Amino acid sequence: MAVVTQPKPTGAAEPRFVRGVSQASIELYWLPLGAGGWLVRLNGRIYEAIHALLERRRPLDLYHSALIVSVPEGRFVIEDAWPIPDGDGAARGVAVEGPVASRRMARFRVFRYEVRRWRDGIIADADEAVASPQLLSDDPLRARRLLDLVGSLPRPVWGRDEFGTGEMWNSNSVISWLLARSGLPTDAIRPPAGGRAPGWEAGLVTARRQPRSNERAGDGAGAPPRTWEGGGSNSG
Repeated sequence: MAVVTQPKPTGAAEPRFVRGVSQASIELYWLPLGAGGWLVRLNGRIYEAIHALLERRRPLDLYHSALIVSVPEGRFVIEDAWPIPDGDGAARGVAVEGPVASRRMARFRVFRYEVRRWRDGIIADADEAVASPQLLSDDPLRARRLLDLVGSLPRPVWGRDEFGTGEMWNSNSVISWLLARSGLPTDAIRPPAGGRAPGWEAGLVTARRQPRSNERAGDGAGAPPRTWEGGGSNSG
């Protein structure tokens, strides 16, 4: 199943790189929070209205981020999702699961989130993406490293600030952590104009603090087999 990339909206920023003959890419998608679901959208608006009031500013649009990473071995969707739709995580390329709200409740699927490294997968709401896709890199080594890193993601409780970053951990934290740990410059990456991505800074701060030794080996001699090359998962 292939991902259909929608035409870029009028006025969207140009990609940072122009792809040449490379068979690799890291593309960032900005999805309006709650796209395709009125309940999440409504809760997001209430959440942002409260924060805007407390911070004495106007409400902004909220965004959720996802990646499509292409390498010669295949094309993969990287996305953090909750709730988990069913127990067949292998079919969605689930690499990591973590708790939502409470670790004690994580034995129940409704209180777990999943991070997908989904070969030939889809971003369900890609047709609603704004100023997307943004091409961040066409370096195959960088793309492979990012895919390797998915299995090494930290697994804090979704919706809480366990790491003391000043922001709760969520889907945006996962994406920003992966981009930072793969060595991509993140200072210039911003959500679309008039919007913000809660949790983005939490991923960046966590990435800066975490020792490199906590990650699996990447490219080069002695690197472990890549489960994503065979489409396998490493959930748990």
